[in-house]
Amino acid sequence: MAEIKPFEVSWSPGEVGAVLDRVRDYPWPPAPDAPDGWSYGCDGAYLRDVCRYWMEDYDWRAALVDLNRFPQFTAQVEDYEIHFLHVVGEAGGKRPLIVTHGWPGSHYEFWGAIEKLAFPSKFGGKAADAFDVVVPSLPGFGFSSKPKRPIGQKTTARLFDKLMTEVLGYKSYLAQGGDWGAMVTSWLARDHGANVRAIHLNMLGFRPSDGPKTPEETAWAERQLAAGNVMGAYLRLQMSKPQSIAWMAAGNPVGQAAWILERFHDWSDLSKKTLDEAYGKDRLITNIMIYVMTDSFTTGAWYYRGLPEEGGLAFKPGERLETPTAFANFPGEPLYQAPPRSFAERAYNVVRWTDMPRGGHFAAMEEPDLYVDEVRAWGREI
Repeated sequence: MAEIKPFEVSWSPGEVGAVLDRVRDYPWPPAPDAPDGWSYGCDGAYLRDVCRYWMEDYDWRAALVDLNRFPQFTAQVEDYEIHFLHVVGEAGGKRPLIVTHGWPGSHYEFWGAIEKLAFPSKFGGKAADAFDVVVPSLPGFGFSSKPKRPIGQKTTARLFDKLMTEVLGYKSYLAQGGDWGAMVTSWLARDHGANVRAIHLNMLGFRPSDGPKTPEETAWAERQLAAGNVMGAYLRLQMSKPQSIAWMAAGNPVGQAAWILERFHDWSDLSKKTLDEAYGKDRLITNIMIYVMTDSFTTGAWYYRGLPEEGGLAFKPGERLETPTAFANFPGEPLYQAPPRSFAERAYNVVRWTDMPRGGHFAAMEEPDLYVDEVRAWGREI
Protein backbone atom coordinates (compact mmCIF):
# COMPACT_ATOMS: atom_id res chain seq x y z
CA MET A 1 0.00 0.00 0.00
CA ALA A 2 1.33 3.44 -0.92
CA GLU A 3 2.38 5.74 1.87
CA ILE A 4 -0.13 8.49 2.58
CA LYS A 5 1.61 11.78 3.38
CA PRO A 6 -0.10 14.78 4.98
CA PHE A 7 -0.02 17.83 2.74
CA GLU A 8 -0.33 21.56 3.30
CA VAL A 9 -0.49 24.32 0.72
CA SER A 10 2.37 26.75 1.27
CA TRP A 11 3.06 30.01 -0.59
CA SER A 12 5.85 32.33 0.48
CA PRO A 13 5.55 36.13 0.37
CA GLY A 14 8.32 36.17 -2.24
CA GLU A 15 6.50 33.72 -4.52
CA VAL A 16 3.21 35.60 -4.29
CA GLY A 17 4.99 38.93 -4.64
CA ALA A 18 6.61 37.80 -7.89
CA VAL A 19 3.17 36.92 -9.30
CA LEU A 20 1.69 40.25 -8.23
CA ASP A 21 4.63 42.08 -9.79
CA ARG A 22 3.89 40.40 -13.12
CA VAL A 23 0.23 41.36 -12.77
CA ARG A 24 1.25 44.96 -12.06
CA ASP A 25 3.66 45.08 -14.99
CA TYR A 26 1.38 43.45 -17.54
CA PRO A 27 1.59 45.21 -20.93
CA TRP A 28 -2.10 45.62 -21.68
CA PRO A 29 -2.94 45.07 -25.37
CA PRO A 30 -5.68 46.97 -27.20
CA ALA A 31 -9.22 45.76 -26.43
CA PRO A 32 -12.04 46.18 -28.97
CA ASP A 33 -14.82 48.65 -28.33
CA ALA A 34 -17.93 46.44 -28.36
CA PRO A 35 -21.40 46.57 -26.73
CA ASP A 36 -20.68 43.18 -25.15
CA GLY A 37 -17.11 43.18 -23.95
CA TRP A 38 -17.07 39.38 -23.77
CA SER A 39 -17.86 38.76 -27.43
CA TYR A 40 -14.18 38.86 -28.48
CA GLY A 41 -12.80 37.04 -25.43
CA CYS A 42 -12.35 38.04 -21.80
CA ASP A 43 -13.84 41.48 -21.17
CA GLY A 44 -11.03 44.01 -20.79
CA ALA A 45 -12.76 46.19 -18.22
CA TYR A 46 -13.63 43.21 -16.07
CA LEU A 47 -10.12 41.77 -16.35
CA ARG A 48 -8.59 45.09 -15.28
CA ASP A 49 -10.94 45.18 -12.29
CA VAL A 50 -9.95 41.63 -11.31
CA CYS A 51 -6.27 42.53 -11.60
CA ARG A 52 -6.75 45.65 -9.48
CA TYR A 53 -8.51 43.57 -6.84
CA TRP A 54 -5.80 40.89 -7.09
CA MET A 55 -3.07 43.44 -6.37
CA GLU A 56 -4.85 45.60 -3.79
CA ASP A 57 -7.59 43.66 -1.99
CA TYR A 58 -7.07 39.92 -2.44
CA ASP A 59 -5.91 38.44 0.87
CA TRP A 60 -3.68 35.58 -0.25
CA ARG A 61 -2.84 34.62 3.33
CA ALA A 62 -6.53 34.15 4.12
CA ALA A 63 -6.87 32.13 0.91
CA LEU A 64 -4.00 29.94 2.07
CA VAL A 65 -5.73 29.28 5.38
CA ASP A 66 -8.91 28.43 3.48
CA LEU A 67 -7.07 26.03 1.14
CA ASN A 68 -5.77 24.19 4.20
CA ARG A 69 -9.20 23.95 5.81
CA PHE A 70 -9.74 20.25 5.05
CA PRO A 71 -7.44 17.26 5.65
CA GLN A 72 -5.37 16.74 2.52
CA PHE A 73 -2.69 14.29 1.51
CA THR A 74 -0.52 12.97 -1.28
CA ALA A 75 0.16 9.38 -2.27
CA GLN A 76 2.21 7.73 -4.98
CA VAL A 77 -0.05 5.98 -7.51
CA GLU A 78 1.93 4.39 -10.33
CA ASP A 79 4.18 7.19 -11.63
CA TYR A 80 2.15 10.02 -10.14
CA GLU A 81 2.01 11.80 -6.82
CA ILE A 82 -1.73 12.30 -6.42
CA HIS A 83 -2.99 15.10 -4.19
CA PHE A 84 -6.37 14.57 -2.54
CA LEU A 85 -8.68 15.67 0.23
CA HIS A 86 -10.03 12.91 2.44
CA VAL A 87 -12.78 14.00 4.82
CA VAL A 88 -14.06 11.08 6.89
CA GLY A 89 -17.38 12.43 8.06
CA GLU A 90 -20.36 11.03 9.85
CA ALA A 91 -20.34 8.05 7.50
CA GLY A 92 -17.33 6.78 9.46
CA GLY A 93 -15.67 5.04 6.54
CA LYS A 94 -18.77 3.24 5.32
CA ARG A 95 -19.97 5.45 2.43
CA PRO A 96 -17.05 6.65 0.30
CA LEU A 97 -17.64 9.16 -2.49
CA ILE A 98 -14.93 10.35 -4.87
CA VAL A 99 -15.70 13.73 -6.46
CA THR A 100 -13.68 14.82 -9.50
CA HIS A 101 -13.21 18.31 -10.93
CA GLY A 102 -12.52 19.43 -14.49
CA TRP A 103 -10.86 22.30 -16.38
CA PRO A 104 -10.43 25.19 -15.70
CA GLY A 105 -11.64 24.34 -12.24
CA SER A 106 -9.79 22.60 -9.44
CA HIS A 107 -10.40 20.60 -6.29
CA TYR A 108 -11.33 24.01 -4.80
CA GLU A 109 -14.61 23.94 -6.77
CA PHE A 110 -16.15 21.77 -4.05
CA TRP A 111 -15.28 23.96 -1.03
CA GLY A 112 -18.90 24.93 -0.45
CA ALA A 113 -20.10 21.31 -0.59
CA ILE A 114 -17.49 19.14 1.14
CA GLU A 115 -18.43 19.76 4.76
CA LYS A 116 -22.15 19.53 4.02
CA LEU A 117 -21.67 16.17 2.30
CA ALA A 118 -19.47 14.82 5.09
CA PHE A 119 -21.29 16.26 8.12
CA PRO A 120 -24.93 16.85 7.09
CA SER A 121 -26.23 17.01 10.67
CA LYS A 122 -24.19 20.19 11.22
CA PHE A 123 -26.31 21.85 8.54
CA GLY A 124 -29.78 20.62 9.48
CA GLY A 125 -29.50 17.35 7.55
CA LYS A 126 -29.46 13.72 8.61
CA ALA A 127 -26.31 11.83 9.55
CA ALA A 128 -27.53 8.92 7.42
CA ASP A 129 -26.90 11.07 4.33
CA ALA A 130 -23.19 11.49 5.12
CA PHE A 131 -20.34 10.44 2.84
CA ASP A 132 -16.63 9.95 3.27
CA VAL A 133 -15.58 12.61 0.75
CA VAL A 134 -12.47 12.15 -1.40
CA VAL A 135 -11.55 15.04 -3.71
CA PRO A 136 -8.39 14.47 -5.79
CA SER A 137 -6.57 16.90 -8.03
CA LEU A 138 -6.35 15.59 -11.58
CA PRO A 139 -2.84 14.58 -12.69
CA GLY A 140 -1.13 17.71 -13.99
CA PHE A 141 -3.52 19.97 -12.08
CA GLY A 142 -2.93 21.84 -8.85
CA PHE A 143 -0.92 19.90 -6.32
CA SER A 144 -0.81 16.55 -8.13
CA SER A 145 2.38 15.80 -10.04
CA LYS A 146 2.69 16.54 -13.74
CA PRO A 147 2.83 13.95 -16.54
CA LYS A 148 5.70 14.01 -19.02
CA ARG A 149 3.24 14.02 -21.92
CA PRO A 150 -0.56 14.34 -22.20
CA ILE A 151 -2.64 11.72 -20.45
CA GLY A 152 -6.41 11.52 -20.46
CA GLN A 153 -9.45 10.54 -18.51
CA LYS A 154 -9.19 6.78 -18.95
CA THR A 155 -5.72 6.77 -17.41
CA THR A 156 -6.91 9.08 -14.66
CA ALA A 157 -9.75 6.70 -13.84
CA ARG A 158 -7.28 3.87 -13.40
CA LEU A 159 -5.18 6.02 -11.06
CA PHE A 160 -8.20 7.16 -9.05
CA ASP A 161 -9.54 3.61 -8.72
CA LYS A 162 -6.19 2.59 -7.25
CA LEU A 163 -6.33 5.62 -4.97
CA MET A 164 -9.72 4.53 -3.65
CA THR A 165 -9.08 0.79 -3.36
CA GLU A 166 -5.33 0.28 -2.88
CA VAL A 167 -4.34 3.51 -1.10
CA LEU A 168 -7.46 4.28 0.95
CA GLY A 169 -8.63 0.66 1.22
CA TYR A 170 -12.26 1.04 0.19
CA LYS A 171 -13.77 -2.16 -1.22
CA SER A 172 -16.37 -0.22 -3.22
CA TYR A 173 -17.33 3.40 -3.63
CA LEU A 174 -19.57 5.98 -5.31
CA ALA A 175 -18.33 8.57 -7.80
CA GLN A 176 -19.48 12.02 -8.93
CA GLY A 177 -18.13 14.55 -11.42
CA GLY A 178 -18.70 17.29 -13.97
CA ASP A 179 -16.68 18.53 -16.93
CA TRP A 180 -13.59 16.27 -17.25
CA GLY A 181 -14.62 14.89 -13.89
CA ALA A 182 -17.72 13.49 -15.59
CA MET A 183 -15.52 11.69 -18.10
CA VAL A 184 -13.22 10.34 -15.38
CA THR A 185 -16.26 9.21 -13.41
CA SER A 186 -17.71 7.54 -16.50
CA TRP A 187 -14.43 5.70 -17.13
CA LEU A 188 -14.32 4.66 -13.48
CA ALA A 189 -17.66 2.93 -14.01
CA ARG A 190 -16.74 1.63 -17.46
CA ASP A 191 -13.36 0.07 -16.59
CA HIS A 192 -13.65 -0.46 -12.84
CA GLY A 193 -17.32 -1.31 -12.45
CA ALA A 194 -16.62 -4.06 -9.93
CA ASN A 195 -15.59 -1.34 -7.47
CA VAL A 196 -17.97 1.46 -8.48
CA ARG A 197 -21.48 0.98 -7.13
CA ALA A 198 -23.08 3.94 -8.93
CA ILE A 199 -22.17 7.27 -10.49
CA HIS A 200 -23.61 10.78 -10.55
CA LEU A 201 -22.82 13.28 -13.30
CA ASN A 202 -23.57 16.93 -13.98
CA MET A 203 -22.27 16.62 -17.54
CA LEU A 204 -22.73 13.67 -19.89
CA GLY A 205 -19.52 12.65 -21.62
CA PHE A 206 -20.06 9.29 -23.30
CA ARG A 207 -21.91 9.22 -26.61
CA PRO A 208 -23.79 6.34 -28.27
CA SER A 209 -22.03 5.09 -31.38
CA ASP A 210 -25.11 5.49 -33.63
CA GLY A 211 -25.45 9.26 -33.09
CA PRO A 212 -28.72 11.23 -33.03
CA LYS A 213 -31.84 9.34 -34.13
CA THR A 214 -34.94 11.37 -33.30
CA PRO A 215 -35.81 14.91 -34.46
CA GLU A 216 -35.29 16.09 -30.87
CA GLU A 217 -31.84 14.51 -30.73
CA THR A 218 -30.91 15.96 -34.12
CA ALA A 219 -32.01 19.44 -33.06
CA TRP A 220 -29.91 19.14 -29.90
CA ALA A 221 -26.86 18.06 -31.93
CA GLU A 222 -27.30 21.06 -34.24
CA ARG A 223 -27.52 23.41 -31.24
CA GLN A 224 -24.36 21.86 -29.84
CA LEU A 225 -22.54 22.37 -33.12
CA ALA A 226 -23.63 26.02 -33.27
CA ALA A 227 -22.59 26.63 -29.64
CA GLY A 228 -19.25 24.96 -30.29
CA ASN A 229 -18.60 27.18 -33.30
CA VAL A 230 -19.03 30.24 -31.07
CA MET A 231 -17.48 29.08 -27.79
CA GLY A 232 -15.45 26.01 -28.66
CA ALA A 233 -12.23 27.44 -30.12
CA TYR A 234 -10.39 26.80 -26.84
CA LEU A 235 -11.29 23.09 -27.09
CA ARG A 236 -10.02 22.71 -30.65
CA LEU A 237 -6.75 24.36 -29.72
CA GLN A 238 -6.17 22.45 -26.51
CA MET A 239 -7.18 19.14 -28.06
CA SER A 240 -4.92 19.60 -31.09
CA LYS A 241 -2.03 21.95 -30.22
CA PRO A 242 -2.14 22.56 -26.44
CA GLN A 243 1.49 23.65 -26.28
CA SER A 244 0.65 26.65 -28.48
CA ILE A 245 -1.33 28.28 -25.67
CA ALA A 246 1.26 27.12 -23.14
CA TRP A 247 4.05 29.10 -24.79
CA MET A 248 1.97 32.29 -24.62
CA ALA A 249 0.67 31.78 -21.08
CA ALA A 250 3.90 30.76 -19.32
CA GLY A 251 4.93 33.38 -16.76
CA ASN A 252 1.81 35.40 -17.61
CA PRO A 253 -0.69 35.32 -14.73
CA VAL A 254 -2.93 37.91 -16.39
CA GLY A 255 -3.14 35.87 -19.58
CA GLN A 256 -3.92 32.73 -17.61
CA ALA A 257 -6.57 34.60 -15.63
CA ALA A 258 -8.19 35.91 -18.84
CA TRP A 259 -8.32 32.41 -20.37
CA ILE A 260 -9.87 30.93 -17.22
CA LEU A 261 -12.27 33.78 -16.47
CA GLU A 262 -13.67 33.64 -20.00
CA ARG A 263 -14.73 30.03 -19.37
CA PHE A 264 -16.36 30.89 -16.06
CA HIS A 265 -18.26 33.72 -17.74
CA ASP A 266 -19.35 31.70 -20.75
CA TRP A 267 -20.33 28.54 -18.89
CA SER A 268 -22.12 29.90 -15.82
CA ASP A 269 -25.79 30.68 -15.32
CA LEU A 270 -25.69 34.48 -15.45
CA SER A 271 -29.33 34.94 -16.40
CA LYS A 272 -30.11 36.62 -13.06
CA LYS A 273 -26.70 37.52 -11.62
CA THR A 274 -23.27 38.78 -12.57
CA LEU A 275 -20.09 36.76 -12.55
CA ASP A 276 -19.04 38.40 -9.29
CA GLU A 277 -22.43 37.67 -7.75
CA ALA A 278 -22.16 34.03 -8.82
CA TYR A 279 -18.68 33.43 -7.38
CA GLY A 280 -17.04 36.54 -5.95
CA LYS A 281 -13.60 37.75 -6.98
CA ASP A 282 -11.87 36.05 -4.06
CA ARG A 283 -12.98 32.57 -5.10
CA LEU A 284 -12.27 33.21 -8.76
CA ILE A 285 -8.77 34.44 -7.99
CA THR A 286 -8.02 31.57 -5.60
CA ASN A 287 -8.92 29.11 -8.35
CA ILE A 288 -6.62 31.02 -10.74
CA MET A 289 -3.85 31.10 -8.12
CA ILE A 290 -3.91 27.30 -7.91
CA TYR A 291 -2.96 27.21 -11.60
CA VAL A 292 -0.44 30.06 -11.40
CA MET A 293 1.35 29.00 -8.22
CA THR A 294 1.74 25.38 -9.34
CA ASP A 295 2.64 26.09 -12.99
CA SER A 296 -0.17 23.74 -13.99
CA PHE A 297 -1.77 25.88 -16.71
CA THR A 298 0.29 24.04 -19.33
CA THR A 299 -0.36 20.48 -18.16
CA GLY A 300 -4.00 21.39 -17.56
CA ALA A 301 -4.27 22.32 -21.23
CA TRP A 302 -2.51 19.07 -22.18
CA TYR A 303 -5.36 17.15 -20.59
CA TYR A 304 -7.54 17.86 -23.62
CA ARG A 305 -5.07 16.19 -25.96
CA GLY A 306 -5.27 13.11 -23.75
CA LEU A 307 -8.85 12.45 -24.88
CA PRO A 308 -8.15 11.65 -28.57
CA GLU A 309 -4.90 9.88 -27.68
CA GLU A 310 -6.90 7.48 -25.50
CA GLY A 311 -9.60 6.80 -28.08
CA GLY A 312 -12.16 9.59 -27.79
CA LEU A 313 -15.79 9.48 -26.66
CA ALA A 314 -17.72 7.03 -28.79
CA PHE A 315 -18.55 3.48 -27.75
CA LYS A 316 -18.40 0.46 -30.00
CA PRO A 317 -21.71 -0.32 -31.77
CA GLY A 318 -24.30 -1.39 -29.22
CA GLU A 319 -22.03 -0.72 -26.23
CA ARG A 320 -23.59 0.94 -23.16
CA LEU A 321 -22.40 1.76 -19.67
CA GLU A 322 -24.55 -0.37 -17.38
CA THR A 323 -23.46 1.06 -14.02
CA PRO A 324 -26.47 2.88 -12.47
CA THR A 325 -26.10 6.52 -13.49
CA ALA A 326 -27.75 9.66 -12.14
CA PHE A 327 -27.67 12.96 -13.99
CA ALA A 328 -28.33 16.50 -12.76
CA ASN A 329 -29.25 18.85 -15.59
CA PHE A 330 -28.23 22.38 -14.58
CA PRO A 331 -30.09 24.57 -17.12
CA GLY A 332 -27.61 27.45 -17.31
CA GLU A 333 -25.04 25.27 -19.08
CA PRO A 334 -24.72 27.15 -22.41
CA LEU A 335 -22.05 25.14 -24.20
CA TYR A 336 -22.42 21.55 -23.00
CA GLN A 337 -26.20 21.42 -22.81
CA ALA A 338 -27.75 18.13 -21.81
CA PRO A 339 -28.93 15.91 -24.66
CA PRO A 340 -32.44 14.48 -24.70
CA ARG A 341 -32.76 11.66 -22.20
CA SER A 342 -33.35 9.19 -25.03
CA PHE A 343 -29.87 9.97 -26.37
CA ALA A 344 -28.22 9.67 -22.95
CA GLU A 345 -29.93 6.35 -22.24
CA ARG A 346 -28.27 4.74 -25.24
CA ALA A 347 -24.89 5.46 -23.64
CA TYR A 348 -25.72 5.21 -19.92
CA ASN A 349 -27.99 3.21 -17.64
CA VAL A 350 -29.82 6.35 -16.47
CA VAL A 351 -31.73 5.60 -13.28
CA ARG A 352 -32.18 9.19 -12.09
CA TRP A 353 -32.57 12.41 -14.09
CA THR A 354 -33.06 15.71 -12.25
CA ASP A 355 -33.81 18.99 -14.01
CA MET A 356 -32.31 21.58 -11.68
CA PRO A 357 -33.92 25.02 -11.23
CA ARG A 358 -30.76 27.03 -11.94
CA GLY A 359 -27.00 26.80 -12.15
CA GLY A 360 -24.44 26.13 -14.83
CA HIS A 361 -21.27 24.25 -15.63
CA PHE A 362 -19.44 24.70 -12.31
CA ALA A 363 -22.41 23.40 -10.36
CA ALA A 364 -20.80 22.69 -6.98
CA MET A 365 -19.08 26.09 -6.92
CA GLU A 366 -21.96 28.10 -8.35
CA GLU A 367 -24.89 26.45 -6.52
CA PRO A 368 -23.38 24.40 -3.67
CA ASP A 369 -26.64 23.93 -1.77
CA LEU A 370 -28.52 22.66 -4.83
CA TYR A 371 -25.58 20.41 -5.64
CA VAL A 372 -25.45 18.99 -2.11
CA ASP A 373 -29.20 18.39 -1.95
CA GLU A 374 -29.10 16.54 -5.27
CA VAL A 375 -26.13 14.36 -4.34
CA ARG A 376 -27.73 13.51 -1.00
CA ALA A 377 -31.02 12.58 -2.67
CA TRP A 378 -29.17 10.36 -5.13
CA GLY A 379 -27.34 8.69 -2.28
CA ARG A 380 -30.61 7.79 -0.56
CA GLU A 381 -31.78 5.93 -3.65
CA ILE A 382 -28.75 3.65 -3.91
